Amino acid sequence: MTGSLFIITAASGTGKTSLVKQLLATTNDLTVSVSHTTRTPRPGEIDGHHYHFTDVENFVTAIGENKFLEHAEVFGNYYGTSEQSVRTQLEAGVDVILEIDWQGALQVKKIFTDAIMIFILPPSIATLRQRLSTRGQDTMEVIEQRLAGAVTEMAQYVHFDFVIINDNFEVALTELKAIIVADRQTLKRQQQRYHRTISNLLSNKVEE
Repeated sequence: MTGSLFIITAASGTGKTSLVKQLLATTNDLTVSVSHTTRTPRPGEIDGHHYHFTDVENFVTAIGENKFLEHAEVFGNYYGTSEQSVRTQLEAGVDVILEIDWQGALQVKKIFTDAIMIFILPPSIATLRQRLSTRGQDTMEVIEQRLAGAVTEMAQYVHFDFVIINDNFEVALTELKAIIVADRQTLKRQQQRYHRTISNLLSNKVEE
């Protein structure tokens, strides 16, 4: 059975990473693709777990070899998703989440036309500013840069299939999980998962 590809996008500080982390902890057969990046690891980040950290030279070489499903430059750093890694996981029947920006999301959608695109929005700019400041990972200069680009990023929600407002974390998590569960009940997925059962039902056979 082939897995589904879910693309989750949000402006920095919206809570996307926390939502995905909890979603993974409570949902079976679901994984997140680990992106490659040239940015410096933040405190506590582990190479190969949070990101595959690399240098600009190797990243550019990988672009030339068409190894990335999508790639983009964000705030002076490169980010990219390994196409081979994603395809291998999907072919193994695992649902895959891509946490990428809107530019990458649109690139991937051109290749995986059946990808399910989800955009997460904050309840207000004030809340977004507070969340960026509270996490203590960026300087004030970087925070202002992120806020300046947030409106442009959030305007891209119109290209996505689902929109979630992350005002209450538990509510947003329930809504996000509902999208995953609903996809698994579609005709295509159920035919793949329960081919034998359905075949037996329609032929009046008793399952052994």
